[in-house]
Amino acid sequence: MLTAALVEGRIEVRRQGEEGGAPFVTQNAAADARPHLHPILAPDGVGTLTEDAPPHHPWQHGLYVGLNDVNGVGFWEEGVGGNAEDGTFHPRPLKAPTTTDGRVAWNVESVWRDPDGHDLLGETQAWTAAVSGDVLVLDMAWTLSARTDLTFGEYAYGGLFLRMPYRQQRGGTMMNSEGQAQQAAEGQRARWVAVAMQVDGRESPAGIAILDHKNNAEHPVPWRVDGQLGISPSRCIAGAWKIGEGEAVLTQYRVLVFAGDIDGAMIDDAWQQFVTQ
Repeated sequence: MLTAALVEGRIEVRRQGEEGGAPFVTQNAAADARPHLHPILAPDGVGTLTEDAPPHHPWQHGLYVGLNDVNGVGFWEEGVGGNAEDGTFHPRPLKAPTTTDGRVAWNVESVWRDPDGHDLLGETQAWTAAVSGDVLVLDMAWTLSARTDLTFGEYAYGGLFLRMPYRQQRGGTMMNSEGQAQQAAEGQRARWVAVAMQVDGRESPAGIAILDHKNNAEHPVPWRVDGQLGISPSRCIAGAWKIGEGEAVLTQYRVLVFAGDIDGAMIDDAWQQFVTQ
């Protein structure tokens, strides 16, 4: 059972009865900044499973969304790399989350603007959080609404992205629904991808899996798997796509946060529940 509160512009999700402890999930949506979830804790409360602005990719923020080519504008590196063609994110002030039967829900609404300050698209991230056994379950309904005719270019990565605190000396494991592991999964289509690794404060691994809904475009979607085990279901790998002015596209994901090693059977069962409920 979970509870949540709006605290100083953030949404903090905790277990009921543990309001004084660290939140399991924190939604950040500061003005004129990319919304993101960080930190996300392991479901037993031991260890942080996301990383914000790592030295190797300072524009990455835990669990977040970005795209590389929207009418030629980049919504990935946030201008950190010095690219004058990077756009900007403008979330509206967060509203208080709602809690029903121990399930927490909240929305993040944003506008994405080009470098000249023109609105290109509106974005809504509708999140729910719940506990299922020993697993924290986050569902995301991601809607992009075109403010003008838009072309999303083909690119090697883009979309929902997970950055965990990978350290080379500790390593980590990655597996997808097709049984491919590590870099063998780069660019490959899969129903889900999971990553597990050792993080500070833990004596055993913990991990996160992202599940792609069967109704999403290009399902099973191609995935980005980078050298630090960052993962992203990336429709853009399959080719360019378009949204006409006034049109919207919905994409749905389920995110599983778990303790221990990757359990493919558990994730398969969760994917079946996700696409049939």
